[in-house]
Amino acid sequence: MSFAALAASLACAAQAQESAAAIAPARVEVKGTAAGYDPRRDDTASRIVVGREEIARYGDTSVADVFKRIPGVTVTSAGGRSLEVRMRGLGSGYTQILVNGERTPSGFALDTLSPDLIERIEVLRVASAEFSNESVAGTINIVLRKRGGKRTREAKLGYLLSEDFRGPSFSTEVAEQADKSSWSLSASGNHDGLSRTWGGSEENIRPGGITDMLRRTRAVEDGRMNRLNLSPRLNWTLEDGDTVGWETVFTSGSFRNHGHLVATALLGRPPQTPDLHTFGEFDDRMLTSNLQWTRDTAAGTKLELKLGAEWSSRKMFVRRSGLGPDGLAETDGSTLSDTHARGANSTGKATRELGRGHLLAMGWDLRFNESSDIRAERDRVRPFAPGQLLDEQFRASVGRAAFYAQDEWTISPQWSAYLGARWEGVRTRVSGNAVEPVSVRSSVLSPVVQTLYKLPGHDGKQGDQLRLALSRTYKAPELDSIVPRRSAWENNSATEADFVGNPALKPELAWGIDAAWEHYWAEGAMVSVGGALRRISDYTSNHIYFDGFRWIFTPVNDDRATMRSIDLETKFPLKAVFAEAPAIELRASVSRNWSRVDSVPGPDNRMEQQTPLTANLGIDYKSGALALGASVAHRRGGFVQVAANRGFYRVARTDLDSYALWIFNPNTQLRVALSNLLGEDNAFEPSYLDPVRGLEKRRWFYPAGVKLGTTLEMKF
Repeated sequence: MSFAALAASLACAAQAQESAAAIAPARVEVKGTAAGYDPRRDDTASRIVVGREEIARYGDTSVADVFKRIPGVTVTSAGGRSLEVRMRGLGSGYTQILVNGERTPSGFALDTLSPDLIERIEVLRVASAEFSNESVAGTINIVLRKRGGKRTREAKLGYLLSEDFRGPSFSTEVAEQADKSSWSLSASGNHDGLSRTWGGSEENIRPGGITDMLRRTRAVEDGRMNRLNLSPRLNWTLEDGDTVGWETVFTSGSFRNHGHLVATALLGRPPQTPDLHTFGEFDDRMLTSNLQWTRDTAAGTKLELKLGAEWSSRKMFVRRSGLGPDGLAETDGSTLSDTHARGANSTGKATRELGRGHLLAMGWDLRFNESSDIRAERDRVRPFAPGQLLDEQFRASVGRAAFYAQDEWTISPQWSAYLGARWEGVRTRVSGNAVEPVSVRSSVLSPVVQTLYKLPGHDGKQGDQLRLALSRTYKAPELDSIVPRRSAWENNSATEADFVGNPALKPELAWGIDAAWEHYWAEGAMVSVGGALRRISDYTSNHIYFDGFRWIFTPVNDDRATMRSIDLETKFPLKAVFAEAPAIELRASVSRNWSRVDSVPGPDNRMEQQTPLTANLGIDYKSGALALGASVAHRRGGFVQVAANRGFYRVARTDLDSYALWIFNPNTQLRVALSNLLGEDNAFEPSYLDPVRGLEKRRWFYPAGVKLGTTLEMKF
C-alpha cells in the first residue's frame, strides 16, 4: 500500500464536519416532554436513540468508538485508520450519515467529530420522508448539543496512550442566558503523535498451483495530527414569540507524516519500487453557518425555515523518493491535490395537528454545491504513460432538490401509522481538461409506510407490539466516484490498482420491507426480533482491468442484488429479574446479514465487503461515586466473491472495552477507559484471478494494541 494513499486516509480523518440547526420531528418534541416517553417504544417510525449519558460513558475521543457498541452497527477500518460505519453490514453509501438531520459534506470523516459535541445519536433502520431516502441500509443521525438554556462552564482534559497514537485532548463549553436571548461556545481539539510499524505480503499462484511470486512488506511510519473545532451559537426570542437561531462550525485539521516502506522479494521478481520514502502534508478547513427561524402561528401551524452556507478546502501534497530493485533511483517526485468547495442550502417545514389523530408535515430541502480541483504530478526519474496529463483540472457542481409530505396518524391508542412520500432530484455536472463535459440527472420518488400495533394487554409501557414497514430507497454515486480523477499507487498491480471515477455511474434503487416484534416487560427492559429485505437494481460493483500501462479500478453498474438481515436485541436492569440485585444493567444484540449479487457466481457472492455477523454484549454497574462497565463487540470476517475474478477477505475482530468513573464531587470527576483489551489487529486481503497469470493475493496487517484514555471532567 502506498503511503500517499494511506496518508490521504489519515488526512480524511482531519476533515471537518458539517453542522446545522436540527429540524427534529414534531412528534418527538412533544413526546420528549412527557414522563416515561421512550422513542424506541412509542414512535411509529422505528428508531434507536443513544442518549448523552451512554455517549459519554466510555470517555471515547472518537464517535466511531461509540458506534461499535450500538446494536446493528458495525465499524470497520481500512488502512488501519480510516473508519467506516455500517448498518446491516453495508457501508460505502448504503448507510446514510446525517448531522442534525442534514447531509454531511463529501469527504466527511467521523474521526473529526468529538463525542463531547453530540447530544444524541438516532439510528433509523427504516427510511423517513423527512430525511433523505439515500439510505438503503439505514440512517444514522447525529444530533449536536445545543446549549444556551442555562449558564454553563465545563472543561475536559484528556490523554490517549497506545502503541501507535498518543497525545492530549481538550474540550470546553461556556453558555449564558438572558431574558430573551442565549449564547454558547464549544471548542475541542487534540494533538496526536503517530509512530507505528505495519506490514503485508503479496503472492501469486499460477493456474497449475505453483507459487511464482512471494513478497514481504514492512513499513515504519511517524507523524503528527492536530485538530481544532469551534462552534458558537446564538438564540433570540422576538417580541412576537418567533425564535431565531444562528450556529456556525469551524474545523481545522492538519497532518504530517513520513513513511518508509521496504518490500522484499522472497520468490520471483521484486516490485517496481521496493524501497520507498514518502513525506505527506495534508491540510483541511471547513466553515459552515446556518440561520434558522421558527414561528408558531395562531392557527396551530409550526413553521421552520433555515438558510445555510458552507466552504471547505483540502490540500494534499505528497513527496516521494524511491529506489528500484537495482538500487538506483526509480522515482523522485511529488503529487499535489488541491480542492476548494462552497455551497448553499435551504430547508423548510410546516407542521400541524389535524383532527382524528393526524399530525401532518410538509417541507423542502434545496442544496447547491460546486467545487474546483487540481492535480499536479511531477517526477524527475519515472517516465509517465504516453499522453498522460500531468496537470489535471476538474470542476463539478451538484444541485439537489427534495420535497416531502408525511402524516403521523394515531388511529387508536393501540394502533398508529406513518405515511410519507419524498421526491428527490439530483443534477451533477463535471468538466475539466481530462474529461469530456458530463451532465447526469436522476430523480427518485420514495413512498414510505410504517405501522405500529400494540397487542392486547399492552398498557402503554409494557407488553408486546408489532412493526411493519415498506419503503423505497436509493444510493446515489459519490462525487469522487463520478469525477475521473486518478488516485495512483506506486507499486501498481491488480490488487493495488489506480482508482478512476466513472461519469456514467447511475444511482442504485431499492425496494424494502421491514418487520419486528418487540416485548417490553419491565421499566428499562425489552427484547426484540426484527428482519429486513432489500431488492436492489443497478447494483454498483468495482471492476479491475489493465489499460496497457497500469491496472485500473473503477465503479460500474452491474445487475441486481438482494440483501436480508435479522436483528435480535435485549436490555434490562438486573433488578427486573432479581429485586434484591445490585444496580447492574445488561444489554446484548446479534445481527446476521446475508446478500447475493445476481451477476456474480457463488458461493460467497455477497455485496462487497458486507459484514456477515455482529454481536454486542455490555454490562454497567453504579454504586455511590463509582461507576464501572465493560462491553464486547464482535465482528465476523470471511471471504466475499466480489466479482467472477475478484475476492476480498477480512479477518474477524473482537473488541473488549472497559471504563471506570469516579465522582469526587458534583463538579469534578475522573474517567479512565481501556479499549481493545484483547489486542486485536486489523487485517484484510484482496485477491484477483487471471486465467493466464493465476491468483494474486495481497494481505495488509496493521497491529493495534491496548489503548488507555484518561479524562478529567470539571464544571465551574
